[in-house]
Amino acid sequence: MENIEKVSRFLEEAGTYYLATVEGDQPRVRPFGTVLVYDGRLYIQTGKVKPVSKQLAANPKAEICACKGPEWVRVSGELVNDDRREVKAAMLDKMPALKAMYSADDDNTQVLYFKNAEATFSSFTAAPETVRF
Repeated sequence: MENIEKVSRFLEEAGTYYLATVEGDQPRVRPFGTVLVYDGRLYIQTGKVKPVSKQLAANPKAEICACKGPEWVRVSGELVNDDRREVKAAMLDKMPALKAMYSADDDNTQVLYFKNAEATFSSFTAAPETVRF
């Protein structure tokens, strides 16, 4: 749990991270800002109607990267869909601005958690540190 909390804290402090997926043989990268630790898992959120959702359904392997000053973290693993209403509600409660576009009861809100994840914290001045969760 300590590793997940460390990754979550870094992502929250960074504010924006970039999620990379694959569409066919083409990498796709876009900014995200949603992060939640729930039931000991690190979650992100998107909409099922978005291309990113379809890309993750076809290939759940993904990577995110966030920078905070001279430091950055890269998190890689598989993103697994979780359709439980309570985790959707928890994400929307943590990120209330999303409630203008999403609901825990709609058919669009999608929350996904990292499985078999590895996070590497790096900087230009220190050796990388890798954690797994």
